[in-house]
Amino acid sequence: MRIISGKYRGRAINPPKNLRARPTTDFAKENLFNVLNNLVDFEECDVLDLFAGTGSMSYEFASRGARSVTSVEINAVHYNFIRNTARELGADNLYPVKANAFLYLRSCPKQFDIIFSDAPYDLEGLEEIVPLVLEGNTLREGGIFIFEHSDKYDFSSHKYFWQLRSYGSVQFSMFKK
Repeated sequence: MRIISGKYRGRAINPPKNLRARPTTDFAKENLFNVLNNLVDFEECDVLDLFAGTGSMSYEFASRGARSVTSVEINAVHYNFIRNTARELGADNLYPVKANAFLYLRSCPKQFDIIFSDAPYDLEGLEEIVPLVLEGNTLREGGIFIFEHSDKYDFSSHKYFWQLRSYGSVQFSMFKK
């Protein structure tokens, strides 16, 4: 796993073997950021990364100069890896939070310009994340919500649905509020 662009470009991130996360592929990540580069000024964005896993997406947003990146992960081993990697990178704009993403969304007082969610594809209640983000107050007006999921889900009928991007087995449903 590597950081694709920005000030940490090319840095290899080597999670320990005991991390059970499924990081977004470099191919899917690179293509998603090619789309986002044309839509947002990262330096003006507060980003929320839900189910952060290895922190791969958080590092990409931090590397591109996001104003802040909040990285939510419930697993203590994953959380500590993200915290230590952020420290090693010197990413002072990355804030790891050890929390349940569902509860975090229900209680977070902060608003974000971009919310990225890469929950485990087999997570019970996975489909609840979309309404939690889009009907709650966490995503700023005009913000973008990117939901990574398998091809067994279709969110195209949601009122805030904007576009679907498919990269191999990775699907990104994108919503604009």
